[in-house]
Amino acid sequence: MPHLFEELKIRDVTLRNRIAVSPMCQYSCEDGLANDWHFVHLGSRAVGGAAIVFCEATAVMRDARISPQDLGIWSDRHAEALARIVRFIHEQGSLAGIQLAHAGRKASTYRTWAARQGAVPEGEGGWTNVVAPSAIKFQEDYPQPREITREEIHGVTKAFAAAARRAADAGFDIVEIHGAHGYLIHEFLSPFSNQRNDEYGGSLENRTRVAREVVAAVREEWPETQPLFMRISATDWKEGGWDGEQSVALAREVKKLGVDLMDCSSGGVIPGVAIPVGPGYQTKFAEKVRREVGMLTGSVGMITESAQADHVIRTGQADIVLLAREMLRDPYWPMRAARELGQTMSWPAQYLRAGPEKSPMRAPVKREAGRKPEPATAMHD
Repeated sequence: MPHLFEELKIRDVTLRNRIAVSPMCQYSCEDGLANDWHFVHLGSRAVGGAAIVFCEATAVMRDARISPQDLGIWSDRHAEALARIVRFIHEQGSLAGIQLAHAGRKASTYRTWAARQGAVPEGEGGWTNVVAPSAIKFQEDYPQPREITREEIHGVTKAFAAAARRAADAGFDIVEIHGAHGYLIHEFLSPFSNQRNDEYGGSLENRTRVAREVVAAVREEWPETQPLFMRISATDWKEGGWDGEQSVALAREVKKLGVDLMDCSSGGVIPGVAIPVGPGYQTKFAEKVRREVGMLTGSVGMITESAQADHVIRTGQADIVLLAREMLRDPYWPMRAARELGQTMSWPAQYLRAGPEKSPMRAPVKREAGRKPEPATAMHD
């Protein structure tokens, strides 16, 4: 079986290892434009050695943002701001990924660290044009959505396609369609949030229609030589909702349409459900899709240790691991993991003085008698 530091080729793109920086919202934009925060945040994780560095959920329309501070790609100006970051990621030997998203009924809400939570009023940068499959609030303090029309659904699909085209122009290597965590595509998938009576609601075929239409539209605009990923919530964690069997059925369909890898997360469409969170608690979903569909998968969620991540790959539970909070704590996690697993990994020339052979974890440092110790320069000292 492959291991964590083995290459993986998907279409014409080769990952230098099986580690990806998961999309993580930074809530730090003005008008959706990437800035120096994003350059440093994403660039430092490319320096750290991850195979793929994903931008956060990136809105395909202005009103598709989760918060007024979300990243966007609804215009060429947004793509130009991202292109600088992509170039730097490439210079470090990493691949640049972008997650295209529409927040649905979770749009126009406060960023996570705000003093208030819930709906943002227009006077503070929020908006009232919040849409969803059905006019059902996520929870009481969230915006009241209106039911999206068929014409607007087609407009959303076109917006995803246009965003994919801009992502290609900006130099991104991988596009991921966000169909998880209770945002618009997931809202169509789940019976809890989709109570429509038309061709977009009811049966499994109807509830997956938006997902399939978005995939087809994006794949038409996205270069044939480059990978397309999709993130799903593999379960709603509540009986009567979206579940593993439906996830397998969707994976079979989108694989035919050109999705190369299914990124398996869970939850987010309804509040207050009991989720058995623990180390690797979502790997079973990636393993199920991989086994039953014969499709590449990614696993995310509470993957923190190098041996744990390596085990996920070696046992065939997933083809890549996507790290989120652990990458916030340690941008250089891949370098540390390589050292801990005894794998060879190139360090940036600027950091070689603190490379693995210099680490006190490997061998004591010899110093001349009477000489004062030099200041520690290793990243984890």
